[in-house]
Amino acid sequence: MEEKLGMPIKRYKAEQIVTMLRQIEVSIANGKTTPQACNEVAITVQTYYRWRKEYGGLKLEQAKRMKDLEKENTRLKRLVAELLLEKQVLKDVASGNF
Repeated sequence: MEEKLGMPIKRYKAEQIVTMLRQIEVSIANGKTTPQACNEVAITVQTYYRWRKEYGGLKLEQAKRMKDLEKENTRLKRLVAELLLEKQVLKDVASGNF
């Protein structure tokens, strides 16, 4: 749910997003408009299109795996940054620039 009138932003898991996208697609196939289908699952049309772009063709397990890989990638990037910083500090100490 996007922030509306001071409401907090709700974060959905990848599996929930894929399920909601499928629900919306079924509603649209049954003759509802995109805004009507989005209202049923309490998201904005803009959120629907953003999610569809990111998760469109994924199955539940693929979406979960993608999110897990994104988390792992973030963790590894942070680790590399910390190691590079440590390396630079050691280099500075070794050259007497401390």
